[in-house]
Amino acid sequence: MKGKHHIIVQNSRVKFEFDLKRNLTIVRGDSATGKTTLVSLIDTYDRLGADSGIEISCDKRCLTINNSNWESVLNSVSDCIIFIDEENTIVKFDDFARKIQDTDNYYVIITRENLPNLPYSVDEVYGIHTSGRYADLRRTYNSFYQLYTAEENKIAEPAELVIVEDSNSGYDFFKVVVAESIDCISSGGKTKVKRTVTDNDGKKILVIADGAAFGSEMGELYLYMQKHPEVSLYLPESFEWLILKSGLIYGNRIADILEHTEDFIESSEYFSWERFYTKLLISETEDTYLQYSKQKLNDVYLNPNEKEAILKVAEVIKKYVG
Repeated sequence: MKGKHHIIVQNSRVKFEFDLKRNLTIVRGDSATGKTTLVSLIDTYDRLGADSGIEISCDKRCLTINNSNWESVLNSVSDCIIFIDEENTIVKFDDFARKIQDTDNYYVIITRENLPNLPYSVDEVYGIHTSGRYADLRRTYNSFYQLYTAEENKIAEPAELVIVEDSNSGYDFFKVVVAESIDCISSGGKTKVKRTVTDNDGKKILVIADGAAFGSEMGELYLYMQKHPEVSLYLPESFEWLILKSGLIYGNRIADILEHTEDFIESSEYFSWERFYTKLLISETEDTYLQYSKQKLNDVYLNPNEKEAILKVAEVIKKYVG
């Protein structure tokens, strides 16, 4: 499955309306915010159809899975949007993550867990907002809102330490371009970012991480940042996205892909947008002077023109560049 999908789920008392554009969407929130109601409506409609009194408007079939039927359902369906309520513990286990990563479905997971086994984006973590937009007060209108927004990309200054999630090419780039007076270290992976931050408690820190797959780590780090304003975040989709966005690769095609990535990613082939951007950059630079490897940075990206093009995209961190 690919593309953006608009979904309306409603009955006489409640209406949900939202868009999905990635294969993994996480919905969080306290009790009584409508999360379970949404899943219940979808499940009832899938079983009873129009006789349920529920209407669903979507270009794809919407259905639910649970702890007891998830494997059999996933073996029998494709090109669907699958909703999972928070009472189902399957989402926490590696077997589930392995099973869904080769499917062509989209998944909406209602959970309070962080789910580090799933590479979901910080941009696809939502709460449910309820408003009284209808004259008929018996019906409530519910829509998704992002829990983490571009506000988290605001950079405090000055920083004493830059922590890069990446330990490969991204880290190779940032450790060279940040000012000599600022330490730059790798956390050694997204699950170690929070620990690396707390190990340096009291310092003014900038964290650079791949937003396309950092959603699972955002909850705890976000809470820490509320009490520690000296910690800032910069979350581009990925380091490969920065290079693609820089204009170093000529042509309108790349710009179009970056503007509407959801229309180019087949979910059964790429479990996260980060993987897609990596594959795209490798293929676009193959046998050119910009040839890219994720394991080790091509030194050409540190040449003045190439470096400046990348930093122009990462404008918020230019104050750290020496």
